[in-house]
Amino acid sequence: MSFVGRLEKNIVKLEKNIEKEHEKIEKLRIKYESHKITKAEFNVKKSHIESKIRAMDSRMRVLQGGLAKEKRHLEEKMEEKIKKKEEKAKRKEDGKIREKAYFEWSEKDGGKI
Repeated sequence: MSFVGRLEKNIVKLEKNIEKEHEKIEKLRIKYESHKITKAEFNVKKSHIESKIRAMDSRMRVLQGGLAKEKRHLEEKMEEKIKKKEEKAKRKEDGKIREKAYFEWSEKDGGKI
């Protein structure tokens, strides 16, 4: 698996984990509303879960930045490869033109150099 693929896979995994954490908060809210836990306990657990969400979110943003940088790097690499092929084709064409010009020049002189 390529580096870009691993980055995308990790981003998707983090998004799923964030969704699970949001679901945990909703379950806590339901427990609080049904008077199974106190408001203080709800707030403590909620703040703990929210800090985990913030950590995962920041990690996801870092991975997205790395993904963008890697894609840009791959684009530049492909452009460089295309540019080299074009230059090689141009040099080859120039060589054929020079060879043809030399051949025509030598024919004018009667084969004498």
